[in-house]
Amino acid sequence: MSATPSAELQEIPCADQPLARRVEALLFAADRPLSDGRIVELLGFAGKSKAAAQIRDAVDELNAAYLAAGCAFKIEQVAGGRQVLTLATFATVVARLRGEKQQTRLTQPAIETLAVVAYRQPIQRAEIEAIRGVACGEVLRGLLERRLVRIVGRAEELGRPMLYGTTGEFLKVFGLAGLGDLPQSKELRV
Repeated sequence: MSATPSAELQEIPCADQPLARRVEALLFAADRPLSDGRIVELLGFAGKSKAAAQIRDAVDELNAAYLAAGCAFKIEQVAGGRQVLTLATFATVVARLRGEKQQTRLTQPAIETLAVVAYRQPIQRAEIEAIRGVACGEVLRGLLERRLVRIVGRAEELGRPMLYGTTGEFLKVFGLAGLGDLPQSKELRV
């Protein structure tokens, strides 16, 4: 009889820890929003529909604990998933941090990646990499952090890869009223 619980513990990672703490660990470690389905998958649950409800309950429990403890963050639903975000109360101090990050110049790979996203949006990472001919995961992450690119949805194909597009911040930084103001290809030829 004792073989069953140990086999169960091996199938479900960190099963000795409360569900809320496991969900919290995943969300803190993730660099992008995680869907409930992805959290269920990472936690190794079999019954996905019941587990998704348990994930929602765990997130509610965590947010209640954060509020009670006076934390500066909470878990929010963003871009089809959940992510730990700072409270709006701290927007001014976080904006200073973002401002410092945005003061740094864009690298050539970042500019190239941003141009591909701007002209081809919505676009998948694999399509960007095919056009540029190099991996661009880190460059995309940097553009996401600078709020120049955002996740605009998921493609309707196997694996449901994320689709990227530009943001209002992109338009602001480059002095564009809208995407229609981007130079046309004939204007870019030297």
